[in-house]
Amino acid sequence: MKRDYGLSIWGEENFVIEGATVNVNTGSRPSLLEITRQIREQGYKGPLLLRFPHLIRKQIDTLFDTFARAREEFGYRGEFRAVFPLKVNQYPHFVESLIEVSDSRNYGLEAGSKAELIVAMAKTPMGAPITVNGFKDKEMISLAFIAAKSGHNITVTIEGLGELETIIQVHREFNGEGTTPITPKIGMRIRLHSSGIGIWAKSGGYSSKFGLTSTELLEAYEMLRRAELIDALGMIHFHIGSQMGEIGPLKKALREAGNIYAELKRRGAENLRAINIGGGLAVEYSQHQPNSNRNYSIKEFANDVVFAMQEVARQKGVEEPDIFTESGRFVAASHAVLVAPVLELFSQEYHERSLRLKEEGANPPLVKELHDLYRSMNRTNAREYLHDALDHMESLLTLFDLGYIDLEDRSNTEILVNLIVKKAIQLLDAEDSDELKRLQNRIQEKYLVNFSLFQSLPDFWGLGQHFPVMPLQHLDRRPTRPASIWDITCDSDGEIAFDPEEPLLLHDVDVEAEEYFLGFFLTGAYQEVLGMRHNLFTHPTEALIRFDEAGDWEVAEIVEAQNLMDVLEDLDYDTGVVDKALKSRIEDSTLIDESEKRDLLGQLYLFLSENSYLKTIQSPEGEV
Repeated sequence: MKRDYGLSIWGEENFVIEGATVNVNTGSRPSLLEITRQIREQGYKGPLLLRFPHLIRKQIDTLFDTFARAREEFGYRGEFRAVFPLKVNQYPHFVESLIEVSDSRNYGLEAGSKAELIVAMAKTPMGAPITVNGFKDKEMISLAFIAAKSGHNITVTIEGLGELETIIQVHREFNGEGTTPITPKIGMRIRLHSSGIGIWAKSGGYSSKFGLTSTELLEAYEMLRRAELIDALGMIHFHIGSQMGEIGPLKKALREAGNIYAELKRRGAENLRAINIGGGLAVEYSQHQPNSNRNYSIKEFANDVVFAMQEVARQKGVEEPDIFTESGRFVAASHAVLVAPVLELFSQEYHERSLRLKEEGANPPLVKELHDLYRSMNRTNAREYLHDALDHMESLLTLFDLGYIDLEDRSNTEILVNLIVKKAIQLLDAEDSDELKRLQNRIQEKYLVNFSLFQSLPDFWGLGQHFPVMPLQHLDRRPTRPASIWDITCDSDGEIAFDPEEPLLLHDVDVEAEEYFLGFFLTGAYQEVLGMRHNLFTHPTEALIRFDEAGDWEVAEIVEAQNLMDVLEDLDYDTGVVDKALKSRIEDSTLIDESEKRDLLGQLYLFLSENSYLKTIQSPEGEV
């Protein structure tokens, strides 16, 4: 990893390193450290989720503008449309920002549940598309009819023949005598032979959870014709998987879906005008160039989609379809940055100040030689002295096991070998060898960070999804500490372990003297809605950062993390009963007097108003 933490790979020029800090690359270019400190000065502690609406706008503009250029280049006559799948991020401050920044694009929403459909009906601008995917009952289909009769441009995508039967039934009920006959557009999700690759490949292919087979597709067409609803068929839809790393499977799927579109058009589906290609446009999460997450650019993606649809339409003699996408990860991921302070470094005892060397002549000879190796090591002799130190350590540990050296000698051995290894790695930094990688793993520092991995980065825990990580400060200094990151949950899985093949190096800092912040990037897609309340850690405090036309920034709004009682209430605890029990146990105590009871109650209610994240860590010198 370069000293820029791979920012040139995953950053998309959204952030830039200036001097010692990583800055937002727009307007006055404030540093994330400056933004974070301003929020913390207002009393908000623990992790912060920073939202940048201008980055949502950037992604939407990039999507629409790239397809516009592709359509112009190929002379494509179909339109381009897009909707945002709410499952990616349903949080109101994201959705409201999304609608605000996309007002000129006729950008819509996709819903996959009743609750999401209500959000879509309430938030989607009139005229912008709404698509409804996933399994549906009569009530959900009825909501879609209500949306259509309210004036929304809504398409209900059927996943099975039973759903189509329900649509026909609801159509008759909503369009009976004395009503204005209005029916949502109907889409058919098709189960393609083509499938994607990677974790989400099962979204496509014959064994996929969703979609109609060819046989079911033909039956659905006949059902619509018999119900005199064939004119409502406006879209076919497919999705071969999220985060498509390679473009090849999409090309195959486009040809397959294009031929199905053409076949239905030639059968008489005159109002069928759109192909929805689903989501899957990948985001680059990698911080290391050889391990990139996608092998194509968005320009290649748009060109391939437009070209494939045009070729099928030309060969089959049908009109070129409108192209719909549901690219949620691409739109949402970059807008959110999780910032969390480091609370403690767990290997800082390996410093020279921690040595307990004895008086001259009292140290074992091998300990004295280790000390000499450390003091005289240079670039020329680093590898030789490193090997000597590792050999001495084995000998000294054997001597301890046999009772020939004491605990102070063993401690000095561990400290000196650790210092020698760190010094050797720094001196041999230009070399790339398996030995140095193993040694980095051996001396890794454990950074205890004030966040819950399960709440804020659940895809790392569940899928091993990497997220770019970098410090917000000291970027003018060379990081030297191979780092693993521990969260504050009471769970050994709450760790981002050090990987010698993709090493994360952080700075050697004194967290008692200064706050050291880490930023976790590209967290705006799926992480918030999938986050779990493991150990009852909740969604972190979030802040909306806006830039005005002059480029000045402000913290437009802050939503504080839930306090302890709110968390319990969400889990259906009767907080009144909890409050009464806590209070009575203090008041009924025979161990303390009335004055102390009042003091304890005051402290208790202060703590109950706080969130679950840590405020301080006790150290021998005091609070951090």
